[in-house]
Amino acid sequence: MLDHATLRTHDPEGTRAFLEAVLDLKPGYRPDFSFPGYWLYAGDAPVVHLIPGDGGQIDRGGEAIDHVGFRLTDYDAYRRKLKALHVSYSQMELPELGERRLFVRTPTGILLELVFRENDAASPTRQEQRHA
Repeated sequence: MLDHATLRTHDPEGTRAFLEAVLDLKPGYRPDFSFPGYWLYAGDAPVVHLIPGDGGQIDRGGEAIDHVGFRLTDYDAYRRKLKALHVSYSQMELPELGERRLFVRTPTGILLELVFRENDAASPTRQEQRHA
């Protein structure tokens, strides 16, 4: 079981606000480390840790974590929420898995995958679309 993901960002405040708005994560207790940051909670669990980064270019061909996925419910409500927040997203339907996925980027470009396992996974073929 994955305990948490630590995201390094040159804009911890903006990334925190984005994750609060999009994923309903809440900042909570964080030990008094010698460096700034946030622990963002889903219920009682600190699932995302944010720490400052320099904002440098990422070598997409090198070793790195590509994205972080979150299991959520109510696909249609999340699509409406993203639209209301003016957050661009792409979507993927995987009916063979009974899943639908939405992909969003934080304001600093970190890719997040929102995974929905629901009975209405629709379409018999894999589909990808972009939305703004």
